[in-house]
Amino acid sequence: MATGEDDAVKPRSLGGCFEEFNREAFRLETMDDYSQSGGVDAYQAFLAGKPKPEGFTDNPWMTTVGDAIKSGKRMYRVHILARPLNDYLRFELGWGYIRNMKAGEEFFILDTTDQENPIPEAPDFWLFDEQIIGTMIYDGHGKFLNAEFLGEEELVTFLAYRDKALAHAVPFADWWAEYGE
Repeated sequence: MATGEDDAVKPRSLGGCFEEFNREAFRLETMDDYSQSGGVDAYQAFLAGKPKPEGFTDNPWMTTVGDAIKSGKRMYRVHILARPLNDYLRFELGWGYIRNMKAGEEFFILDTTDQENPIPEAPDFWLFDEQIIGTMIYDGHGKFLNAEFLGEEELVTFLAYRDKALAHAVPFADWWAEYGE
């Protein structure tokens, strides 16, 4: 089987993308509930008013982010949401984002409470080095099922989603200082 240029940029897995990206990894989050996609024990502790479970602040994702940032890469995301925050968003932002920021991940909020969503058709996705698009597929309960990798012909659309989301978003720390619960 011949290996073409296209084969060189197609990842085998989402995990492989985090190991192989060179400059930046961008995420657009469009859902209000990812509660079945990881950190389930921490979410249950949050709901019960308990402290963060052991291992919450020292886990593989923190290592992935920390290693990327230390090597000069950028990891950042925009979450599209509206107030009032549901329980899951209060957990994700109050526990998860604040934890991940310590490793160097950047967060922005596109709050649609008082403005229209400028990209309502955009799916959840990761964009690596402005070349590889992995759309995130979830079930109706916030459980991650898989990533679907799109072709180069979709790049213009997904770069526009990223740029528009960032243009309408504010840094998480500023937003949280005003609206955090």
